[in-house]
Amino acid sequence: MPVSIVILAAGMGSRMNSERPKVLHPLGGAPLLVHAMRASAVLEPERVVVVTGHGAEAVAKTAKAENPDALIAHQAAQNGTAHAVAQAREALAGVRGDVLVLYGDTPFVRPETLEAMRDARAKHAVVVLGFEAADPGRYGRLVMQDETLEKIVEFKDASAAERAITLCNSGVICADALLLFQLIDAVGNQNAAGEFYLTDIVAIARQLGKSVGVVRCDEAETLGINTRAELAAAEAALQARMRAEALEDGVTLIAPDTIHFAFDTVIGRDAVVGPNVVFGPGVTIESEATIRAFCHLEGCHVSRGAQIGPFARLRPGAELAEDVHVGNFVEIKNAILDEGAKVNHLSYIGDADVGERSNIGAGTITCNYDGVFKHRTTIGKRVFIGSDTMLVAPVTVGDDAMTGSGSVITQDIPPGALALERSEQVTKPGLALRLMTRLRALKAKQTKET
Repeated sequence: MPVSIVILAAGMGSRMNSERPKVLHPLGGAPLLVHAMRASAVLEPERVVVVTGHGAEAVAKTAKAENPDALIAHQAAQNGTAHAVAQAREALAGVRGDVLVLYGDTPFVRPETLEAMRDARAKHAVVVLGFEAADPGRYGRLVMQDETLEKIVEFKDASAAERAITLCNSGVICADALLLFQLIDAVGNQNAAGEFYLTDIVAIARQLGKSVGVVRCDEAETLGINTRAELAAAEAALQARMRAEALEDGVTLIAPDTIHFAFDTVIGRDAVVGPNVVFGPGVTIESEATIRAFCHLEGCHVSRGAQIGPFARLRPGAELAEDVHVGNFVEIKNAILDEGAKVNHLSYIGDADVGERSNIGAGTITCNYDGVFKHRTTIGKRVFIGSDTMLVAPVTVGDDAMTGSGSVITQDIPPGALALERSEQVTKPGLALRLMTRLRALKAKQTKET
């Protein structure tokens, strides 16, 4: 049966003390909402509905960027979780199969757990995700009767015996689409907050003679983020998990605790990553590449055997072929470096194509921006660019060509040619000595007078 996803993302998150909607705060370089969307994408849902509220326009924009087919429902007033799910009714009109309700501020639920919830629907009309809490605190308790969930009891309404229960409610629910909205229609708001709670559908389903089951997951998967401190703790947990996965996958991390991953970082087996490396979103590192210390990479692809850094920056659009060398204090942006190309020192290569086995000398800059438009530099195969060359784009350097050090290149260079552009050197014999003698005498006189 098909499945549809409803992600609740309407909350303001006042405890974050932020103008930004809570679900848009970043974790591993991606908004919290994106983590929930990616986890559920593994189920290949028929429809994905994101329920917005506070900051609706920004939340909807993020949802659409992640999944252009996502549908947006709006909860104008936050009247509880059942009320929020009810806003998705129109977007889910006519769907068959299951609806899985997730939360935009709960980023760690694993795809495997969601699959287990779908499998459990074969036995139960409604499935709730629960966890054994180390400290149950004020979580809602799941009261079981054999393998069936009898009811969810909120902490404030629980008896002493019920408070001793450690099986707690995560809020994630899976149910048949038609049944879900029938249950929601029966939810009331006769409670202290005057809100419509999604958890109430469990008792209503049981009253109708429906079976309600529980799938258990690790407590860490249910971590909700409500404060900056919890966001920082979640970031630490994500980084620890990704470092452990990288090591398990055969990646060498020289100083694991100093390496910062993005949520989508991909690193191949036998790659080596030095200390204090930061990966932004969209980075793929192939096997046997080396990323040395203090590099920053974002939106780039590094092929097998390439060597990067130390102190290098790869920006979005950097495509490095096999055995490319990018050295210290080099920045690459929106540029393609073919096999064996080298940019080893103090250079900026932006909006450029660099042919195989070409060598870019220290201090080279592709001058790609005229103040309004970006222009591209094309460097052929086996080219030698002398140190301190300024390549004023648009410009093309042919195969096997060369530039002299200190040249400003404004015209295309034919294949095999040497291009030099520099003013004639003027040498004044003895002038430096006479000038320094005069200046030192002047300084001594001023010191004596003061």
